[in-house]
Formats: sequence, structure tokens, C-alpha cells
Amino acid sequence: MTDKGTTPTSRRALLLTAGSAGIAALTAACARPAAPGRSAPAASGATPGCVLAVTSGAGPNYSGRGRTRSDVTEGREGVPLRLELTVVRVKDGCRPLAGAAVDIWQADASGVYSEGKQTWLRGVQATDASGRCVFETIVPGWYAGLAPHIHFKVRPDERSETTSQFFLPDAFLKEVYGRQPYARRKAPRDPNGNDDRYRAADGKMTLAPAPDGTGYRAAFTVGLS
Repeated sequence: MTDKGTTPTSRRALLLTAGSAGIAALTAACARPAAPGRSAPAASGATPGCVLAVTSGAGPNYSGRGRTRSDVTEGREGVPLRLELTVVRVKDGCRPLAGAAVDIWQADASGVYSEGKQTWLRGVQATDASGRCVFETIVPGWYAGLAPHIHFKVRPDERSETTSQFFLPDAFLKEVYGRQPYARRKAPRDPNGNDDRYRAADGKMTLAPAPDGTGYRAAFTVGLS
């Protein structure tokens, strides 16, 4: 399956310090992720600076709000990935946003999405009082020459939503794709290089996975204006 229906990624990426006013209806990624291989810092009481993130369409593989759950794997094979997300409100000084619905959906190790009545690698959660939610998933496989990615959608209320996607570092993908079950296929030589959306994001939506048991964990803070 492909993302032919995905809206091209916006190239807007402006530095926004906490407390700036007059910028509305934009997504932000606060506290840019740590370098690949290092754990991203845990959320604290300090108010971080925010970087406006590029946004992306939902693509043809979005099938509506998923099942409410943390573990979305449903037994799909793959390298475990613990995705720790924090949602904050930029216009309120990056205050944690409680009760926001966060959806994720992605391809499995073979580059295939669940469809119809299938629900694997899809799920939704509401953020807690600290604006946090955690998904247990796997590293996504590749397909159609696109950069491997995890889609997400945030609904702070019933009237608004923001959609984007996370990418993964090239060196990380090359290491993981040398392991099973990914190694059953010939991995792309340059996993991210042919995707305009990845280049347009300029690293702002790229996760920084750190080793975690038999898999990895990645923390990311997503801000809403």
C-alpha cells in the first residue's frame, strides 16, 4: 500500500519561544529530540522552547479512530518500540494538555497496514494529567520507496485535530532492518532518502530511539497552539 493520497508536507519550521503570541492553528514539537542513540529527556516542570513542526495528511491507510489501548501490536512480529508521547499547549507556555485523544497507525515489518476489520498497529489513548500517553508498538517496515514512518493524529477536543508522522534515523533503520523479521526482504539502501516529506521535515519529526530491553524507546513532545 502507498500514501499516494497524502497531502505534501508543509515546509514551515519556525523557532517559537515559549510565550510568543499571534501564531495559531499550527503544530509544534517541543524540546527537539536527543541525538540518535540517546534517551530524550523526561518531561519536567520547566517551560521548554518550541519548534513549529511540519504537518502531513493522514494518507489512504487511516481507518478512523482506533481501539483504546496502549499495546497495539496484536502479536505482529517486529523489534519492540515504546513510544512515549507528551502533548502540550504552546499558547499556554507549553502547558501539558490532559484529555487529548492521540491516535497512531503504521505498517508492520512487511510494510503492510491492517485494513477492514483488522486492528493491529492501530490504537488511541487519552493523555493523562501530565499530557502523557505511551504506546507499545514495533519499528515500522518500509514500502513504496517512502521513508518508514508512524502516523499520528491529536484531537484536543471534538472540533479540532492535528495530523503528522514520526520518522526514524537512517543508521537506526539500517541496523534494525538487518534483524528478523525485517531481513526477510531486501532493505532499501537509503531508507529515508527518496521521501520529500522526510527532507521537508528537516529532522524535526525524527524520533531518537534509545535501547530498552530487547527493543527501543523514544520520547517526543508534541505541542498544539
